[in-house]
Amino acid sequence: MRRTVRLLTGTALAVAAAAGLAAPAYGADTGGLEVSPSTVVPGTDVTVTTQACGDGGSATGDAGAVGAGRFTLAPAGSGDEAAGRFRVPPSAQPGTYEIIANCADGGREVRGDLVVALSSATRAQVSPRGSVKTGVGGALGPDPVQTAAGVAALAVAAAGGTWLLHRRARGDGI
Repeated sequence: MRRTVRLLTGTALAVAAAAGLAAPAYGADTGGLEVSPSTVVPGTDVTVTTQACGDGGSATGDAGAVGAGRFTLAPAGSGDEAAGRFRVPPSAQPGTYEIIANCADGGREVRGDLVVALSSATRAQVSPRGSVKTGVGGALGPDPVQTAAGVAALAVAAAGGTWLLHRRARGDGI
């Protein structure tokens, strides 16, 4: 029985190790769809670029998920990058939308995400101030009288418990 368990465990570990080594090669960057800016408000122009279509390649983009329809990606500059633009409609709802491009040569499909937000204002991080309002109070709460009363109640309970344990140890009938 032990021999079988060891054999199965060893096999499982070997398969997991092989999968871990193969994963980076499989998941290597092969030129996805870059959406810029990646977070927009409705009515904003978005630029989409990809290197997946090769040198001088073009593609047809689809932003129908966000309501912008189809657009064209054409070769941009001297590299192997194709670029296109579309406008997010003013009626677009907040959320994450998938933008797709299909290369003209080879039919390769690449995808990218576009996030639509209600406002473009970035909020600065705010540090907390004051005590936590949990409704239970705390040792350093805003009312020292209540804190003193709680400490006194705990002291009386501790003294009473000690007295009862002492009487029990002496055998006074408790």
